Amino acid sequence: MPCSLLLLLFILPYYSFFSLLIGVSSATLSITTDREALISFKSHLNNDTLNNFLSSWNHNSSPCNWTGVLCDRSGQRVTDLDLSGMGLSGHLSPYIGNLSSLRSLQLQNNRLTGLIPNQIGNLLSLRVLNMSSNMLEGKLPSNISHLDELRVLDLSSNKILSRIPEDFSSLKSLEVLKLGKNSLYGSIPASLGNISSLKNISFGTNFLTGWIPSDLGRLHDLIELDLILNNLNGTVPPVIYNLSSLVNFALASNSLWGDIPHDVGHKLPKLIVFNICFNYFTGGIPGSLNNLTNIQVIRMASNLLEGTVPPGLGNLPFLRMYNIGYNKIVSSGVRGLDFISSLTNSTHLNFLAIDGNMLEGVIPETIGNLSKDLSTLYMGQNRFNGSIPSSVGRLSGLKLLNISYNSISGEIPQELGQLDELQELSLAGNEISGDIPNSLGNLLKLNQIDLSRNRLVGGIPTSFGNLQNLLYMDLSSNQLNGRIPVEILNLPTLSNVLNLSMNFLSGPIPQVGRLSSVASIDFSNNQLFGGIPSSFSNCLSLEKLLLARNQLSGPIPKDLGDVRGLETLDLSSNQLSGTIPSELQNLHVLKLLNLSHNELEGAIPSGGVFQNLSAVHLEGNRNLCLNFQCGPRGQGRRNVTLYIIIAIVVTLILCLTIGLLLYVKNKKVKVEAAAASEQLKPHAPMVSYEELRQATEEFSQENLIGVGSFGSVYKGHLIQGTTVAIKVLDTLRTGSLKSFFAECDATRNSRHRNLVKLITSCSSVDFKNNDFLALVYEYLCNGSLEDWIKGRRKYASGNGLNLMERVNIAIDVASALDYLHNDSEIPVVHCDLKPSNILLDEVMTAKVGDFGLARLLIQGSTNQVSISSTHVLRGSIGYIPPEYGWGEKPSAAGDVYSFGIVLLELLSGKSPTDECFTGGLSIRRWMQSTLKDKTMQVLDPQLLSLIFHDVPSEGPNEQLYCVDAIVGIAISCTADNPDERIGIRDAVRKLKTARDSLLKLSNESPTSTKDTKSYMHDSGK
Repeated sequence: MPCSLLLLLFILPYYSFFSLLIGVSSATLSITTDREALISFKSHLNNDTLNNFLSSWNHNSSPCNWTGVLCDRSGQRVTDLDLSGMGLSGHLSPYIGNLSSLRSLQLQNNRLTGLIPNQIGNLLSLRVLNMSSNMLEGKLPSNISHLDELRVLDLSSNKILSRIPEDFSSLKSLEVLKLGKNSLYGSIPASLGNISSLKNISFGTNFLTGWIPSDLGRLHDLIELDLILNNLNGTVPPVIYNLSSLVNFALASNSLWGDIPHDVGHKLPKLIVFNICFNYFTGGIPGSLNNLTNIQVIRMASNLLEGTVPPGLGNLPFLRMYNIGYNKIVSSGVRGLDFISSLTNSTHLNFLAIDGNMLEGVIPETIGNLSKDLSTLYMGQNRFNGSIPSSVGRLSGLKLLNISYNSISGEIPQELGQLDELQELSLAGNEISGDIPNSLGNLLKLNQIDLSRNRLVGGIPTSFGNLQNLLYMDLSSNQLNGRIPVEILNLPTLSNVLNLSMNFLSGPIPQVGRLSSVASIDFSNNQLFGGIPSSFSNCLSLEKLLLARNQLSGPIPKDLGDVRGLETLDLSSNQLSGTIPSELQNLHVLKLLNLSHNELEGAIPSGGVFQNLSAVHLEGNRNLCLNFQCGPRGQGRRNVTLYIIIAIVVTLILCLTIGLLLYVKNKKVKVEAAAASEQLKPHAPMVSYEELRQATEEFSQENLIGVGSFGSVYKGHLIQGTTVAIKVLDTLRTGSLKSFFAECDATRNSRHRNLVKLITSCSSVDFKNNDFLALVYEYLCNGSLEDWIKGRRKYASGNGLNLMERVNIAIDVASALDYLHNDSEIPVVHCDLKPSNILLDEVMTAKVGDFGLARLLIQGSTNQVSISSTHVLRGSIGYIPPEYGWGEKPSAAGDVYSFGIVLLELLSGKSPTDECFTGGLSIRRWMQSTLKDKTMQVLDPQLLSLIFHDVPSEGPNEQLYCVDAIVGIAISCTADNPDERIGIRDAVRKLKTARDSLLKLSNESPTSTKDTKSYMHDSGK
């Protein structure tokens, strides 16, 4: 036997022994390492969260016996760590990377902060990594891609600020990838399409941009695709609709567009959730969705969908949510609303929203047969007529009922009082008549009721005192009468709005009881009399108190000075007497104090809000003391003298001065107005009151075009056949005479194709011998720009203004301002530029009108300044430049600011006073934040739909670049500092450059484009 063999036989028994010994030592070392790693993990946590859950974690026992720890069968290695939902706080220890045999790490639903340590990448055996619902931040560790065994990666609901790493595609075993509710940015990596095992992708509620990669269409086992609440744009790749395994398909709240395939229900037969709301999808509602008998959620609201609701909704027995609100869905024929009846087969239906469409007809009685689980029913802003079906009272699970802004008539059904679970009831903006049913007082869980803008009569039910959970009540703009029930002034939860304005309520205001939390009280425009209760001082959270246009008398309570949060106090047009309480000076946040047209007397306080002339209105109180002059003539003389001084300097015309002097001497408004009107005689003869009365068919409501700050505008036909717009000034309204003068001064020497032409005027008396003032303008048949922006006017095709038309309108308006500022004989500042003051003629040429607040300018040695010396804030809220609020005089730069806001509104479709602009967010900041990569999110949906319908496939991006350029012009016009704004002439030049770019896209010539306005007579309301 060879020596080597003998040696092997000798060593072999000992080899087994040493091998076992070495193995035991290695295992002991490994469990020791795991123990130290876990102890380090514990040391990085805050002590206040350890006592209850991790008290067993100590050096004296095996980790395998610790809370949340699992070991392998031999007890030699830690394989699972599950500390989910234990409320742990603190940081993650980097030593967690020493748990080299760990297969599952679950730390979700805690309060962990700080970074995810890179050492996570050392856990090469890890299959499940779940740290969701914490407060982790920083970037995603790139070395997570080293975890070849990883099946589940869930880091959702944290504060991670990062791109999605491209090399995540190396996680070939990954099935679940959840990164939603973080701050991820950048695009979705196309390489994710290489992870063929992926079943769940959840990236919702982030800041991801770009298109949805078509590569995701290779994920044939994908069950969930959740991309909601991002900044994605483009169309959905067609291959996505071929992922037949999809159960949850959620793309809501992005900027996606394109038609939804009509056969989507056939291609995605397993769908349970279909959520595409808040995008720009077009086409019709796919009827194939109604073949998905297991579907539970269909959400398509706030898109650009058209057509009718397809048949077959009765095939969806498990449907829980059906939301198609705010599209362009119509109903046709007498059976157009049958789809409501078919939903009675969906016995689990909980949420139904069909509001904001063009549905019309009578709501069927079968609506009462809908699911008893139905808790939310939105039907507002359609064209429903008829009455509210009494069967609605059978929907016993209803918590929200909104049928507002339709054409509903009839009475409120008593049966609504049977909806015991109802929390919100909104029937506003209809034609509902009759009394308010007492049964509504049975809705004890109600927290919001809005019955405003109807034709309700009778008294306010005292049963409303039972609504002890009410937060908001609006009964305004009805025909309610009787007294204000004391019961509703004792609702302790009423913390938002109590609005009873625009009714016929009478009697004294009861003592205010327990409304300590209410923010706004509006009792204006009623017939209330008696004194103002001092108990309003109990409303410690009150921000607005509006009691104007009643018959209230007596003194203003001093106690109102205790309501320190009051921002608006309007007591105008009453019969209040006595002095102005000095305590009102204590209201340091007061922004508007209107005490005009009362019988107040004595000295005016000088502190607090009274230091801001633009915030205080005291006109019409003849006995107030000012400049040490008291009595009925002191205030009047001062105002008349001011008018005379302004008029002399502004016009430098002798006849106007004579007219004003005659006004001082005779105190006749008509003499002064006639002098101003006389200036128009060289251009056109004045017309008589009788001629204007006949031209407007006795100023009938049918001919009423609109109501402005100082009067009403009527359409009329003069004797010679000319169609005109007649602005009748309200001579009783403060400032109307000044408006008349301003309009005459500003327009008599102004001639420009983009200014509304003033034809003539009328200064006379009416048949009651009252002063009558009117201005006669050319009539512009296509209404105001505001009507087009708000969608009140459209072409016969149903379309609104396209991008080229909006640019042309902007150029027209800017050209008018350029003329007024730079080329007019005497430069003029408009002071009130806004969409309602921009009118459109038969070929959609824009013209600027309404010069009631205009100011003439003189050229100083340096900058333009206003002749006027007044510091009263001029313009309309939202369009007023910030410097006017600081006391600066009207200027050309102020008009440029207003023009910039109009330009932003023209593109976005949103008013600068939209309710979404709160908390320091303005339309300027909102639009500025979207430049370059988020433009589609803020564009007017009417405009966006035209961009993607009317241009070639490569056109939208090119048009969006032009939109970005125009937004940039608007931003330059609206700088807070007037010195930083561009001039209006520069704005015209830049807008024309943008228009030329659009022309190149459409291969039109500059001369022909202006006549793209030759949609001519294709307009309608």
